[in-house]
Amino acid sequence: MHIRSEDTVEVITGDDRGTRARVLRIDKRSGKLLVEGVNRVYKHVRRSEKNRQGGRLSKEMPVQISNVLLVCKSCSAATRTGARLLGDGSKERFCKKCGAGLGQISPGKKRATKK
Repeated sequence: MHIRSEDTVEVITGDDRGTRARVLRIDKRSGKLLVEGVNRVYKHVRRSEKNRQGGRLSKEMPVQISNVLLVCKSCSAATRTGARLLGDGSKERFCKKCGAGLGQISPGKKRATKK
C-alpha cells in the first residue's frame, strides 16, 4: 500500500471528485481510508444526556483506496506511485510522473551474495 496517514490525496471518483485533502486514517484490512472533508454523511442523533440537543451530526466516512491518487510534493500532480530498490537495499516509493522519491517504505536489508 503506497498511501500513508498524513499524505495528501486527490479523489478521482464520486461526488467529491477533484478534491485534494489529507489522509486521517487507513484501514488496511478493508482497503479504505478516511480523508479529511470527503464523503461526508449525516448521522441522526437522538437527544440524550450525552448529546443534549440531538439532530443531524455530519461526519466523514471511509473511501476506497482505489478512488484516490497520491499528490506528489515535487510536481504537485495526482499520480500513481511505484516502489524501487535503492543502492543500500532499502525500498522507497516514487512518483511515476517526475520520478521524485516520496519516502522510504522499508529499511535496508542485507543481501545474500554469491561467491
